[in-house]
Order: sequence, then structure tokens, then C-alpha cells
Amino acid sequence: MGKPKNAFEIYKLLEKSNCGECGEKTCLAFAGAVLRERRKASECPRLDPQTAKMLDDKDPNEKGTEGEGISYLETLKSAISGIDLAVAAKRIKAQYAAGRLTIKVMGKDFSVDQKGNLFSEIHINPWIAVPFLNHLLNGRGTEPTGDWVSFRELKEGRERYPLFSKRCEQALKQVADVYTDLFDDMVHLFGGRKVEPQFRSDISVVLHPLPLVPMMVCYWLPDEEMASSINVFFDKTADENLDIDSVFDLGVGFARMARAIGIRHGFAANG
Repeated sequence: MGKPKNAFEIYKLLEKSNCGECGEKTCLAFAGAVLRERRKASECPRLDPQTAKMLDDKDPNEKGTEGEGISYLETLKSAISGIDLAVAAKRIKAQYAAGRLTIKVMGKDFSVDQKGNLFSEIHINPWIAVPFLNHLLNGRGTEPTGDWVSFRELKEGRERYPLFSKRCEQALKQVADVYTDLFDDMVHLFGGRKVEPQFRSDISVVLHPLPLVPMMVCYWLPDEEMASSINVFFDKTADENLDIDSVFDLGVGFARMARAIGIRHGFAANG
């Protein structure tokens, strides 16, 4: 048997009982984590050791494929056909009509039908499509509390925070430093709302990449004594509505989009 090319190939080898003994909400979520090398197959207590070893043994000559994210997206889209969209809509407080589940993504309609086809008023990128589908499949529907935490304070976020800080917070800071007015316009363009008084900064906004997974961005301009700074926060319930990889994708994807808009408006990024 060759090495799996996508999460669905790993999923087919699992028991599919969604027992939760591995710590993931579903077997599909565990398969995605194994594909991304965030978890080892041997952490599934119900997978036979020989199969687990085959999945965990990485060929030293093997190279990652650029299509991995797309393959994982296709796996999630295939999984949609196995659930009741109307029931899922109630769980995550979404709308369901004419065979489509719809929520607001960055203030714009984002929908999926029973075959996994995606529809949106915005460009459908993997960085938003994968979290959207993971949220639909595995989210608990927990209402945000308004208690904000750093990415590193979320479950399993601490070990990934250095990379999140580099690819999300530092990348956003670079855009805000060079093209401040554009950054201010940008964060408000995507349905942002004002933050509570205690969180206010020179530029501060609460965004909703997913309705139940709000993200707060706070940017401070430099002054005579302090350099500029930026922080990105999530509601403390984010890890109940989304896996940590998808939360990571939301933050980093937004930063990439901000950088692309900056470049389009004359901002030349360094590196």
C-alpha cells in the first residue's frame, strides 16, 4: 500500500466510530491531523499497529505536494454528503434553505449544498473553505462569550504560536506599518465592528471569518518611545467550534489576503 495522498485515504483505514479517544472530535478530523503530521496514526487506540506504522513511517525522500491543501478540501467536501445539512445548520446556527446551508463569512454569504459544492459572494480560497467545512462538520455551535485570548491560549495553540505570530501577526503588522490608511479601510470593509472600550487601540476591529469564531485585531501606531505593535485575539470558545489548524488557517489566510491587497495598491512587501 502506498502512502496516503489525502485525508480520505487515511479515514478509510480508521474505525469511523468517532469514539473521541484520540482527542479529536471525529475520525475525519483525526485523519486530517495525521495528513498534516500534527498527529501520529499510532495515537488512534483502535487502529492496528501495522497500519499505524505504515502511516507514521515517512519516506526520507518523500516531498510534500503543493496540492495537499486542495486534496484535504476535496476530502471535506466529500464528507458533506454523509451528513444532514438541515441538522448541521441548527447546530452551528446557520441558515438552511433550498438544499443549501449558508453562513456569513467576513460579512458575505458562503454556502454549501449536499454534494459539497461551494457558493459565495467572495473568492473561494482553501484558507476559508477548509475552516468553513470543518466548522460545519465538527463545530459544537458554542456561542462566543466575549472573552478574548491569544492563539497560544487555545487548546494546542501554544506549540504553534511562534509560527502563527510570524505568519499572521507580524505579516499584518508589516501591512499596517507601511500602508496604515489602507489597513484601516480593509479591516472595516469585511464587516468589522467596534471593539469594547478596554481593547481599543489606534486601529481595532472585531471580524467574523465565521459567525461563531470572531477574531479581534488591535494595532498600535509607533510613537516617540514605542515601536508599532499588533495583536490578534480569538474568543476563548474558538477551539470548541473549530480545530486549531483551521483557526491557524483563518488568521494566516487573512494576513495573506491583506498582504495581497496591499501589494495591489502599491505596497511592496519585504521578503
